[in-house]
Amino acid sequence: MPSDPVTVALRPEYFTSAHSLLASHAGMTATTFRYRSGVAGLRIANAAGHIDLLPFQGQQIWDAAFFGRRLTMGSMFDEPIATQDYLATYGAFFIHCGVTAMGNPSPQDTHPLHGELPNAIYQEALLLIGEDEQGAFMGLTGTYRHRIAFAHNYVAQPVIKLAAKGGGIRAALNIRNLKSSPMELMYLAHVNFRPVDNAVLIDTVPDDPRNMRVRATLPGNFIPSEQHRKLLDEMLADPRRHRTIRPGLAIDPELVLSLDCRADEAGWAHSLQLLPDGSADFVSHRPRELDHGVRWMSRGGDQDALGLMLPATADPNGYIAEKAKGKLRIVPPQGEFRCELEFGALEKAEAGRLKRQIEMINRGAA
Repeated sequence: MPSDPVTVALRPEYFTSAHSLLASHAGMTATTFRYRSGVAGLRIANAAGHIDLLPFQGQQIWDAAFFGRRLTMGSMFDEPIATQDYLATYGAFFIHCGVTAMGNPSPQDTHPLHGELPNAIYQEALLLIGEDEQGAFMGLTGTYRHRIAFAHNYVAQPVIKLAAKGGGIRAALNIRNLKSSPMELMYLAHVNFRPVDNAVLIDTVPDDPRNMRVRATLPGNFIPSEQHRKLLDEMLADPRRHRTIRPGLAIDPELVLSLDCRADEAGWAHSLQLLPDGSADFVSHRPRELDHGVRWMSRGGDQDALGLMLPATADPNGYIAEKAKGKLRIVPPQGEFRCELEFGALEKAEAGRLKRQIEMINRGAA
């Protein structure tokens, strides 16, 4: 029966270079450790695999591995770095982005890339142990208070849960506006898989340029090569071509698409990276909470990444551009914003069931 979870307060002194068992529950374990960089890490493991979280730095999932396969994007970083600079510690599996701004800042924007939340320093971190409607779980939550005089005052409370079985991860985020005036909000859930050669991307997005829009320009810090210009022209002419992960195809620096996702009767939209062996990576989210879908791909010498589906409140073009389009969410005084999503790895049978569910959604909308 679902009940309130047991919470264990995490303190920096619990984390040393040695891996130390902190708790166990229903066949799962929670282990503390510290990276060589000094960043505290928390590993939550079940029979299928594990996730490595950063309790005090963004509450990121730095790494994830299930069913004998590492899910996390490839990058030049083999461990997280103790910094709040987004690009100076780059390569996590899952990152919360926002909240006062999100996306690539334009030359006129003053916010950092993807806002203040990715590497925010959490004042409180808690291990969660309990049971809910999906059975036994272990997880992480915490509190980050963001205060800038005359500008911002909010508290962020994320939750990550791993069940006793399977490779699915549940994430939720609650933002409470503590100001006496309305708050502008932008948010993006950055889930970064490793692309698999010859995999196919399957989702509830119609295959046409109206619902699958390729970003034709690059942020100002990138200079496109002739090869990349040709790739963009190819994708603009037929966006469906990005759906197959072609071996040897360089995507450097990146390919970004804005996607319009259909939902099932329960309100969920689903996306798959269907692997050649029939297993899959997946992301499921509620478009009524996160009504923009973003797909991000980068395959070069330094990054190998697939943002299969990055559910968001706006496109990732920075504060000024999205404000001009009327895409900022407004949270009233003392009001809240909440969203949730699920993502991770599926074995062949589970992947087949979700693939058929996606096909039913698409047939029903045709």
